[in-house]
Amino acid sequence: MKKVFALLSIAGLLTFANINVAMAQEAKPAANTEQVATDQATQDSAAVATEATTEETTAIEAPAEEASFHVMLKEKYIEGGAGWMTPVLVCLIFGMALVIERILYLNMATTNVKKLLGGIEDNVKSGNYEGAKELCRNTRGPVASIFYQGLDRIDQGLENVEKSITSYGGVQMARLENNMTWISLFIALAPSFGFLGTVVGMVEAFDAIEEQGNISPIIVAHGMKMALLTTIFGLIVAIILQIFYNYLLTKIESLVDQMEDGSISFMDILVKYQK
Repeated sequence: MKKVFALLSIAGLLTFANINVAMAQEAKPAANTEQVATDQATQDSAAVATEATTEETTAIEAPAEEASFHVMLKEKYIEGGAGWMTPVLVCLIFGMALVIERILYLNMATTNVKKLLGGIEDNVKSGNYEGAKELCRNTRGPVASIFYQGLDRIDQGLENVEKSITSYGGVQMARLENNMTWISLFIALAPSFGFLGTVVGMVEAFDAIEEQGNISPIIVAHGMKMALLTTIFGLIVAIILQIFYNYLLTKIESLVDQMEDGSISFMDILVKYQK
């Protein structure tokens, strides 16, 4: 369900961006019409009306500049060649989908370890191990799951409890790192597709020079532009995904530290109140 939600989120963002582009393109004729009406009104108005018209014109020009950025981005995408820009875009979409899924999972895996340990200690102190297990079941996150595995084997001795905590801790660590290899793959693929598009674009540019029989600046500039655009977009995608990737690694390290510190404190509680 988390992966589906992440993919739907990405699809929604892309749809919203397309709607903004369409609305911006439709707003241009309206802006021009308002400008003509403003010019006519200025000729027949006083100085005060002129200042008001200038403020309105400035307010109208701001959305036009914002819309021009989206149009420029679309034009650069087309100029780079859809055949090579599309794989880069796919890397961005799937990479961000996995990033969103991991962010949601890791945030849900965060646990207030101090509060959980306090509740477990209160139950263990009174000999209510079932209450401690119920507390762990009602608490989300890998730390609570590890504690539950330890409490479930409390009658087998502390040595078996420690082994179960260690073993299940490794399982939880693997779950935290799930899909991280796919994100790193998209980080590597995005610039690779960009470089490949650049090489192919350079070959096409030299083919055009060979057909013309001379080195025309127009031919060379056009071919080089198409070639380098794929590299630019590929590097941008890789940078975006790399930033999120490092954030996820930091989050995972924090959760692993919680698991290790919490496990030590958990074992101390069992040793302290074990009868």
